[in-house]
Amino acid sequence: MIAQPQVSHHCTPAEYLEQELAADLRHEYINGDIVPMTGGTPDHNQILLNLAGALNLRLADQPYRVFAADQRLWIPSAKIYTYPDIMVVQGKLAYQTGRRDTITNPMLIVEVLSNSTSNYDRGGKFAAYRSIPSFVEYILVDQYSAHGEHHVKTGPKQWLLQEYDGLDTSLTLSNLEFTILLRDLYNKVQLESDAPGLEAEDKP
Repeated sequence: MIAQPQVSHHCTPAEYLEQELAADLRHEYINGDIVPMTGGTPDHNQILLNLAGALNLRLADQPYRVFAADQRLWIPSAKIYTYPDIMVVQGKLAYQTGRRDTITNPMLIVEVLSNSTSNYDRGGKFAAYRSIPSFVEYILVDQYSAHGEHHVKTGPKQWLLQEYDGLDTSLTLSNLEFTILLRDLYNKVQLESDAPGLEAEDKP
């Protein structure tokens, strides 16, 4: 899901959670501000489905849980509630105190980039994710071209970036036994190279 730039109003975490239970649409909570989220484009959702499905299948018999889109995450140090595109949790789920619908311990997070969210996903949101003790791996997937960015935690306050380009490139995770060919990641997705004439302003 994609957070919209407009902010509705300021409230406490408890007020946000109460409103979210009754809301028809999902919202992010960013240090007091409620930000509406909308569904992604068909290509955004296809990428999410391709990767989450492959992860879920590969990890089916291992002590990991894979969540896609609708699972809420609480980041206490940043006072953020959010819904990452994909999360993987190792072992038991750690819930926010007093709740059974909000987790706190992902080891892997994936965000599918859009024009409206890419700067936030690479910047402020990544900084907030890095405050999560269990978080060790971050994947950013471009929905317009065959490109991925892979951040791996290598030590305290140390992260290594590797980039992937081209459909014949394989993305391999560092903390899980998992590899996916970008051709499979982008299966059924219309990339810019497949749609000549698509201008930047035509992108959602």
